[in-house]
Amino acid sequence: MGKLISRLAKKLFPQCEVRLLMLGLDASGKTTILYKLKLGEVVTTAPTIGFNVETVEYKNISFSVWDVGGQSKIRALWRHYFQSTEGLIFVVDSNDRERISEARNELHRILDNKELRNAAVLVFANKQDISNAMPASEVADKLGLHSLGQRSWFIQSSSATTGQGLYEGLDWLSDNISVKKP
Repeated sequence: MGKLISRLAKKLFPQCEVRLLMLGLDASGKTTILYKLKLGEVVTTAPTIGFNVETVEYKNISFSVWDVGGQSKIRALWRHYFQSTEGLIFVVDSNDRERISEARNELHRILDNKELRNAAVLVFANKQDISNAMPASEVADKLGLHSLGQRSWFIQSSSATTGQGLYEGLDWLSDNISVKKP
């Protein structure tokens, strides 16, 4: 009976499909976030060379999340993933004060690309579970988010390992991305 109701619900309320691109400097927590959302648990990760792609189902939306490595040599390849991206998740290590200006420069370089001009931007101020982490408001200031003008953006405090803030970020994306039916 449950399978019948599930199939009926899928036909009456088809899922929307959304392509998300998750970027950020290396070791910011992108892959940990991806698998926490996908599997509901923390998995042991290694630095991403290339990309991971997973589908995350949330609120009748099917998010196709592309997690691309953040090492400096790989960042030049990020632009190859911009096409058809409806939302950008930019992950920042809130405890990495030494590289916050590097993260800012990369974010603004990304957002200057015309292929992302309509993409909603969610910033995860990650690693909030670390005692010396910058609060989201400080991360927003240091990233220059308030200078983005008319672009739709949101910053969310998060912890990839505990899951804190991740679904609140997806809630914002759900409400701020123009979704299309399959």
